[in-house]
Amino acid sequence: MSEPEKPEVDAAADVPSTLPLDAWHRACGARMVDFAGYHMPIQYEGIMAEHLWTRAHAGLFDVSHMGQLMISGPNVDAALEKIISTDVTTLAEGRQRYGLLLNDEGGILDDLMVARAPMGLYMVVNGAMKWDDVAHLREYLPDDIVINHMEDRALIALQGPEAVTALKRVVPGVDKLFFMEAGPFLWDLEPLWISRSGYTGEDGFEISIPAEHVTAFVDALCAQPEVKPIGLGARDSLRLEAGLPLYGHDLGPDTDPVSADLMFGFSKRRRTEGGFPGEAAIFARLAHGPDRKRVGLLVDGRMPVREGAVIYAGDAEIGRVTSGGFAPSVNAPIAMGYVSARYSAHGTALEADVRGKRVPLTVTPMPFIPNNYHRRGAAK
Repeated sequence: MSEPEKPEVDAAADVPSTLPLDAWHRACGARMVDFAGYHMPIQYEGIMAEHLWTRAHAGLFDVSHMGQLMISGPNVDAALEKIISTDVTTLAEGRQRYGLLLNDEGGILDDLMVARAPMGLYMVVNGAMKWDDVAHLREYLPDDIVINHMEDRALIALQGPEAVTALKRVVPGVDKLFFMEAGPFLWDLEPLWISRSGYTGEDGFEISIPAEHVTAFVDALCAQPEVKPIGLGARDSLRLEAGLPLYGHDLGPDTDPVSADLMFGFSKRRRTEGGFPGEAAIFARLAHGPDRKRVGLLVDGRMPVREGAVIYAGDAEIGRVTSGGFAPSVNAPIAMGYVSARYSAHGTALEADVRGKRVPLTVTPMPFIPNNYHRRGAAK
């Protein structure tokens, strides 16, 4: 396998890297923060306004910190399928699936998207984990499999109910895609790879483009009246309302797919036949039930319950919040976390400790607001 080595970093300096759009973000008035080893925009005009704009119109997100991989070689489908949760051998060209990279105990090393492209399997992994993921893939895939880490490409997400209206003016034909479909497109003769997907619960797209052309491309998108740039703050509140877990917070090596309620990342065949790392532990949890479960939590009152808050049932400590904050579309604080399975039923009354004060919680279904994906065959 060929793959450039991780660049040497001066640990003493520990200076975050810049993304291709760094100057563009600053020119747009973004407040920048360090995230996943990069300078990234946390907000432009404000998290609340950006969140609500995305729910009503179209928000543009720079997600170029994510890892974009092209994996190819002899029998690459079967080889990759042995180390991730989702079906790869049955993945048709132009289709995309959600999956999990698993360790031998069934713990989640990362969550990812994989699509069939004409030149191989296109995979997007989390920015903070991409070098670890590449190392894991190099260790467990055969030597004749090639992993191309596409560091010369940027990744842009356009999310919201008006995303398709705006994007099809700039890239004609994208409106033909449905949720979790992908394909090659051209913009000003530049090659794009576009999937109809995202992490906000809204209809939208993720667009891979050569980094040297991304500034002109986002300028073209932001010239559309439906589009505004959106920062990490609103991206987090949007995904929390959509009930979507964030790796490093709600997911990690000590988290299994059954407890995390992510078994939709396994096909029916794989849940029957296995063939993935940690299958014995995962099948045992499926058969007997997990000890804990990831749940949604409605907060009584206006006080946000943040990550790390301990959850109680009476005097018994039964869980911990992994994500939490104010949800602009719900107009209330919400959270997700893990609780003992016996307390995971919807409607269960619990409490969280917030700076020594008990805050009432209620276990609730996720997502907190309906998802609006553009699915093939859905009712008009």
